[in-house]
Amino acid sequence: MATESANRRLRLGMVGGGQGAFIGGVHRIAARMDDRYELVAGCFASTAEKSKASGIELGVDPTRTYGSFEEMATAEAGREDGIDVVSIVTPNHVHYPAAAAFLEAGVHVICDKPMTTTFGDAAALAALVASTGKIFVLTHNYTGYPMIRQARTMVEAGLLGKIRVVQAEYAQDWLATSLETEGLKQAEWRTDPARSGPAGCTGDIGTHAANLASFVTGLDIDELAADLTTFVDGRKLDDNCQVLLRYAGGAKGMLWASQVAVGNENALKLRVYGEKGGLEWSQEDPNYLWHTPIGEPKRLITRSGAGAGPEAARVTRIPPGHPEGYLEGFANIYSDTAELISATLQHRAPDPATALLPTVTDGLKGVKFIEAVVESSRHDGRWTSARI
Repeated sequence: MATESANRRLRLGMVGGGQGAFIGGVHRIAARMDDRYELVAGCFASTAEKSKASGIELGVDPTRTYGSFEEMATAEAGREDGIDVVSIVTPNHVHYPAAAAFLEAGVHVICDKPMTTTFGDAAALAALVASTGKIFVLTHNYTGYPMIRQARTMVEAGLLGKIRVVQAEYAQDWLATSLETEGLKQAEWRTDPARSGPAGCTGDIGTHAANLASFVTGLDIDELAADLTTFVDGRKLDDNCQVLLRYAGGAKGMLWASQVAVGNENALKLRVYGEKGGLEWSQEDPNYLWHTPIGEPKRLITRSGAGAGPEAARVTRIPPGHPEGYLEGFANIYSDTAELISATLQHRAPDPATALLPTVTDGLKGVKFIEAVVESSRHDGRWTSARI
């Protein structure tokens, strides 16, 4: 790609995210929030007709609205004004072939999680990222929240001492009934092994909880013991996941993910306890972080107020008291990715904070987590390695 301008918007393409898709709109909002991207091309659906209709709605040039991601990768790579980066926002089974096609075409990739449906594909994709030298970012968007950046910084600074216990949970209730039999697109593919992969709830939201715990603590899961359950009759994949965790270095953990926990919407929570204190954070109240030094009262750290440091301030947009959350967390991932790609185009060093972006290595860990959970549960909760 040419280095024609130091400040231009990056040319963005999208695979998936067309009519009726929730997450595509989220990615487009996130990409535009800091004015770093322009959507110029896409293959927005699994058929050419639906893709064209979606492209028209989004205002994309019809000549750059494609019927397949293979066609799109080839055509865009051959254009002088071809896309700089592609967002892959499809059901899980398309992640690997689409990402591979664009990496081989010389295009940077932003991909939804889980990265692939098998560890073999994940390893192949990691090798392809290494051989092409292209940027690959996985959208674990919760790592972009200011108070999560704050928590990570506090752990790194030793304020909690050696980590002892990690508790992560993500509870929802939207699949408490068999919505997949009622024509709901989002439920259909998430409960279909052919499109979702070997796990349902575990892959959809359990991976977020596992990733967030490792991001904050800096600890990798060494081994785990899991119990998967499918509570809704006729469902083909798990809708509840309970896991015991052993982290490298000796910390112990528990992870619960459920999509049948009636009364919960998006209750992602993280609690971390060390020798010197503890931290508590809830995604549904994301602008606040509780810190408890040992032997002292709880302290409330706010996103733009008392106790927050520069790491939180860097990814904060608005004054105290105005809530920031899901969309802004996604936007922080997109903006840091734009900085990383722009630095590559301009042959300069990127902002060091881009090192916090979720990479292909995080994708490998996520897919390994899924496979270890499924394997452990099949063997009545046997301790199973989660190391990559």
